[in-house]
Amino acid sequence: MTNREAGAAEPPPPPDATATAPASVGAPTTATAPTPTSDEDRLAELGYTQVLARRMSAFSNYAVSFTIISVLSGCLTLYLFGMNTGGPAVITWGWVGVGLMTLFVGLAMAEICSAYPTSAGLYFWAHRLAPPRSAAAWAWFTGWFNVLGQVAVTAGIDFGAASFLGAYLNLQFGFEVTPGRTILLFAAILILHGLLNTFGVRIVAILNSVSVWWHVVGVAVIVGALTFVPDSHQSASFVFTEFVNNTGWDSGFYVVMIGLLMAQYTFTGYDASAHMTEETHDAAMAGPRGIVQSIWTSWIAGFVLLLGFTFAIQSYDGALTSPTGAPPAQILLDALGATTGKLLLLVVIGAQLFCGMASVTANSRMIYAFSRDGALPFSHIWHTVSPRTRTPVAAVWLAAMAALALGLPYLINVTAYAAVTSIAVIGLYIAYVIPTLLRLLRGDDFTPGPWHLGRWSRPIGIVAVVWVAVITVLFMLPQVSPVTWETFNYAPIAVLVVLGFAATWWLTSARHWFLKPDHKRTNTADGPR
Repeated sequence: MTNREAGAAEPPPPPDATATAPASVGAPTTATAPTPTSDEDRLAELGYTQVLARRMSAFSNYAVSFTIISVLSGCLTLYLFGMNTGGPAVITWGWVGVGLMTLFVGLAMAEICSAYPTSAGLYFWAHRLAPPRSAAAWAWFTGWFNVLGQVAVTAGIDFGAASFLGAYLNLQFGFEVTPGRTILLFAAILILHGLLNTFGVRIVAILNSVSVWWHVVGVAVIVGALTFVPDSHQSASFVFTEFVNNTGWDSGFYVVMIGLLMAQYTFTGYDASAHMTEETHDAAMAGPRGIVQSIWTSWIAGFVLLLGFTFAIQSYDGALTSPTGAPPAQILLDALGATTGKLLLLVVIGAQLFCGMASVTANSRMIYAFSRDGALPFSHIWHTVSPRTRTPVAAVWLAAMAALALGLPYLINVTAYAAVTSIAVIGLYIAYVIPTLLRLLRGDDFTPGPWHLGRWSRPIGIVAVVWVAVITVLFMLPQVSPVTWETFNYAPIAVLVVLGFAATWWLTSARHWFLKPDHKRTNTADGPR
């Protein structure tokens, strides 16, 4: 394969580009959308040669993002955090508000995805939308924030799966849950997902599609059981107004704001639809639709799921102090009995394993694309593609091992999981919103793809930028008082370390060659030559 002709000016539209496809959302824009071309031709216009196998349908593309959002993963793995940080009121209303704001962010991203359907995703968008003199720098830092967020999301998902698996093993076999054993389960799950993405490429594609129905049917069955089986339920006033503060902070407003992390962490990873566009048919439409559909369907499913669990709480204190370490597991047991509760817990664990598998897939594609432009240490390794499966195997294992490293502080820090989820939100959402900010600054000098927002593009983009600025500050703040080494939120340190490394490399070296037209490399599917 050949690398992107890095740094080249945006190619002019083809001669017949005056015709436009109908917009999917909103009214026509002042700029015209290009006439659809084949996926391979459009990719070539963007400067890339088709190398990855283009096997995915629009549904499969959507399925990856929906699976990574995974309400059965994000909502439930941070349910304990929500119970302590605001309680039922923040769990319920936080989900509603955060879901709406996330939809604004996703809509703004989807419009840009339609214009630039490539696996490089966010950092490529930043490069095309930024002023020419600073385009490479914008792309560089967007890419690094995206890598950080992707790794943290993978860590958060599989760590959550390890926690729930530990809870099941505790219930079924008396398995004592300790930090060390949780880390071992975490490592085993990451290895499993690495192997699936290495040797079971077609199986992964099938499982991603199965995952959508697993989540939909799973949520329906769990909520149905929690609705009709228990003899008693909490009142509506408890679910919608009960406020709980076990953080040690005195300010209720502060607790409400940091309590939004549960919902905002769940709504991460939908950029996967962009990173999978080079493997998707009709990418300029399927990619943006995958982003938006995965958000609104997850918004609805998550709301139903959270109401089901919160109404079914039999003992709030009992769930908080459950020996399983996972309040949702205790809620299932108390409300449904041991046998049914453990069976439905397996449904939750299955969904989380689907989610982690898809996250490793998307993470590896981002690593592949970024290293294709030489932006990671030892890039020549990470963008090699297996000639048998036509997938970036080395990038798969970098994604898995980097996620493991990010979860290791749990051995000494009891709030490490919340910190990992904070890192995921901060890293990803900064990367999500930079192209939107640049799109706003560019004004009408933007040629949309066949899916665009019309006159709503600017107001939606402004809301998205403001919201991301708010949550970036929020989730770097301490989550528990008093702040000690055991409760310290190390999210700011992780973000600063990565940002400092990226800035140092940029100033000392990368600014001279990253995305420069004269810095070209020729590669084969097996790696650099």
